[in-house]
Amino acid sequence: MTELFASLRQDSPIPLAAELSCGPGEVLALVGPSGGGKTTILRCIAGLHRPAFGRVGFDDAVWLDTECAIDLPPQKRAVGFVFQDYALFPNLDALGNVAIAVPGSDSALRERRARDLLARVNLKGLETRRPHRLSGGQRQRVALARALARDPKVLLLDEPFSAVDQVTRRRLHRELLALRRGLNLPMILVTHNLDEAMLLGDRIAIVHHGATLQTDTPAVIMNRPISAQVARLLDLRNIHAARVLEHDARAGITRIEWRGRILEAALAVAHPVGVTVDWVIPPARVLMHRRERPSRGERENPLLGRVIACVVHGTEVHAEIQLTDGDRNAAGAAVEDVVTMHIPIHAAERNGLQTGIDIGVSLVSESIHLMTGTR
Repeated sequence: MTELFASLRQDSPIPLAAELSCGPGEVLALVGPSGGGKTTILRCIAGLHRPAFGRVGFDDAVWLDTECAIDLPPQKRAVGFVFQDYALFPNLDALGNVAIAVPGSDSALRERRARDLLARVNLKGLETRRPHRLSGGQRQRVALARALARDPKVLLLDEPFSAVDQVTRRRLHRELLALRRGLNLPMILVTHNLDEAMLLGDRIAIVHHGATLQTDTPAVIMNRPISAQVARLLDLRNIHAARVLEHDARAGITRIEWRGRILEAALAVAHPVGVTVDWVIPPARVLMHRRERPSRGERENPLLGRVIACVVHGTEVHAEIQLTDGDRNAAGAAVEDVVTMHIPIHAAERNGLQTGIDIGVSLVSESIHLMTGTR
């Protein structure tokens, strides 16, 4: 199968240690902190930045190979690039901005192609407007049409929705999802918005200091990060350290000791008995015990605590619970004894969830994911 591939290495001025691939019709979302090297990776693929060491290409065509002294200029790489600021020519109207990127010398054919592309991105009737008379969303569409004008084999999108309001952003998300079905191109999307990456990306690559730390589907990335570092970059909660006690293959569980508590986690024999591991559980898999009557789920890693924070977030309530069992230090329960729980508003209201109450919670064992310890 044809695909884009890139392997990039350098120590300075911007560190790079990136490995990625992207197949036709796939969206690979690069996510990570600002200044982490995501845009530099796109620039290396497009030929706008030359890494110290690397190899980039599509299928059998090699665009960059530093060992073989191959480095094709941007115009010889079959890449369409949508820049964060769109980089439109202010003295040209929408039609001119797209037509200038269409290959060939026949002006009539170039204009016809530009009109077709503008119609494809829902800008029919706005061909004569210059960038200053277009909204942010319309400028983004012009930039996308211009990127497609070169008939690229790869499409690169650098924070394409960052300059538009939330309503426009959601509409552009829908349009991009619809458009991609007819393109069948590898598409690499740089974004700092995790929700956007989850919505648009078939796979997500976590990028930090120019390194691709983990690349996988959104579900795997969010539920099975390879390290506490990746989990923190994803802003996951409930990241703690524990010691592996035993593996019970028959029961399908691994028992760990966490600050005086014995927890059952999903079987993870890759972590030897006795080692210290990091573990994480999604806040949605921390279950509140029903106050009016117990349930069978309360027997799964039951813990006691007190609610120390309770905030409504959309249709959920996010609560922080200071556990009151387990180990205690001289100053009382430590930060390591706090777990975060997300539950629907109706469930929170039914159970009277509020700051200051004492509650019981359970950690769903199959959702406790163990990672190689870094402490």
